[in-house]
Amino acid sequence: MNQLSQLQKLTIAVISLLMIVLPAHAQDAVLTPIVRYEGIHHPVLSRAGMVVTQNAIASQVGADILARGGNAVDAAVAIGFTLAVTRPRAGNLGGGGFMLVHLAGEGKTIAIDYREMAPAAATRDMFLDAADDVDNTKARFSHLSAGVPGTVAGMHYALTHYGTMSWAEIIQPAIELAESGFPISYDLSGRLDAYSKWLTRNDALRAVFYLADLTPRPAGELLLQPDLAWTLKQISAYGPDAFYRGAIADKIVAEMETGYGLITKADLAAYKVTEREPVRGTYRGHEVIAMPPPSSGGIHIIQMLNILETYDLAALGQNSAASLHLMTEAMRRAFADRSQHLGDPDHYTVPVDWLISKEYGQALASEIDPTHATPSSDVSPGAPAPYESPDTTHFSVIDRDGNAVANTYTINFSFGSGIMVSGAGFLLNNEMDDFSAKPGTANAFGLLGGEANAIEPTKRPLSSMTPTLVLKDGQPILVTGSPGGSRIITAVLQAIVNAVDFNLNVAEGVHRPRIHHQWYPDTLLVEPGMSVDTVGVLKALGHEIAQTSRTSGSVQSVGSSGPGSFYGAADPRSPDGLAIGVDVIEASAFMAE
Repeated sequence: MNQLSQLQKLTIAVISLLMIVLPAHAQDAVLTPIVRYEGIHHPVLSRAGMVVTQNAIASQVGADILARGGNAVDAAVAIGFTLAVTRPRAGNLGGGGFMLVHLAGEGKTIAIDYREMAPAAATRDMFLDAADDVDNTKARFSHLSAGVPGTVAGMHYALTHYGTMSWAEIIQPAIELAESGFPISYDLSGRLDAYSKWLTRNDALRAVFYLADLTPRPAGELLLQPDLAWTLKQISAYGPDAFYRGAIADKIVAEMETGYGLITKADLAAYKVTEREPVRGTYRGHEVIAMPPPSSGGIHIIQMLNILETYDLAALGQNSAASLHLMTEAMRRAFADRSQHLGDPDHYTVPVDWLISKEYGQALASEIDPTHATPSSDVSPGAPAPYESPDTTHFSVIDRDGNAVANTYTINFSFGSGIMVSGAGFLLNNEMDDFSAKPGTANAFGLLGGEANAIEPTKRPLSSMTPTLVLKDGQPILVTGSPGGSRIITAVLQAIVNAVDFNLNVAEGVHRPRIHHQWYPDTLLVEPGMSVDTVGVLKALGHEIAQTSRTSGSVQSVGSSGPGSFYGAADPRSPDGLAIGVDVIEASAFMAE
């Protein structure tokens, strides 16, 4: 009889959850039906909030914060510090990024720019050698490649302005993970192995992540990071001053001096977080809100949606050759504009209103031939931005009140410059490489750099990071973003189109194969899993196809169809990712009673 009552409890709970997630008006919600059994991919469901990150431990920390009554910003900041411990190739204290915060009670969304800044001593030609060529080793793997980090300041700004919990309690989970350790994942151990020749050159980094024989610490071993724990304790006790003016700043400057780096204590003390107005557009009755410059992604997401809105994508079908052709042509034109018009708005006037206008989108759409690919040489001239590493990380959070955070941050390459601050346990970014080292000339990847993104003191480098919100009737229905360098922009575009045009739930929308085109090289990248017949049609339309095993981005999405109706999906392209609902119902919890 007791067993029966437990089964009854479970049945009632599951039915109740489905009733909440599928309200009577669900047919009108863009991301529903959420659970449909003719589908293959199903999201995680929750009544009281959702967290999706590329690291299961960080997801659990964020969910725990929400369960304790914290809001979305509290959870996001705790995740940001946790990823600095558990996902060292991209999570960071020594980098920077962008955060979108939607405040449900006020009905407004703000953009927090905590991107790295060039040191005061940075110069336009600092990465050119005696032959006037770009020295990529200096630009990417030296102390000179580090911009002034913004993460600590950005997280503190977000928490103190929009969070509810204390600084110390938000950082505590990260301190415990650094001090007591966590099991190394197969993914982390494998990455350390893949990059071992580069990473083992740095003494401090080698001591943390490698054994005496220079092999990476194996999966399953506890990773202890006592120097990082010390740094986190300093930040917890003394706030961002510890990092920008105190004992940690001293260690950063000492590290700079060992490798002729440029960052000084004055640079650190002068770092500023900037709160900006997001860029906004509309798409088929939905509001799209994204990061403004120096992120390029938000502008171009809206620009591409404006182009695509002139076509009936739903009638063409998801991942049909016809719909992919149109998306490719939109991508090609957006990336051409990115090369010429995007930079740090504090140093360059970006024509935002023109780029995101419906009129300009319609004009670009009129150039597209539905029956044939446009050669990139026929699209407006310009100079593409430098190569961006795909090793960034994104997380999405929504709380029970509908407050939402989309955050993307990075140290650029996997493990940044490969240089750890001795005695502090965190890696330096190599974001100075995101500037155009030699505007107007080709770099090692065959890409050119524009004047808008030339190196200047205190300037923030152009970025593709694209945290994005989609709202319907003022309520967030999609919170999304991705790592992936230039592929971030196209991955986020496809997540939005999959939701709005093709009515896919967040899991289906995240899992479907993707494409990527960035103007130059004039190549359409197609992920594994795309139909061979579809690829054949795209070739017949004139697209130069490149099919590789490399995936495009790692979209972490949270969706909602109303209060108490949350669902999330971690992209399977990242093996350590996890979506966690605050109140996910598990049969084992009921049967144990």
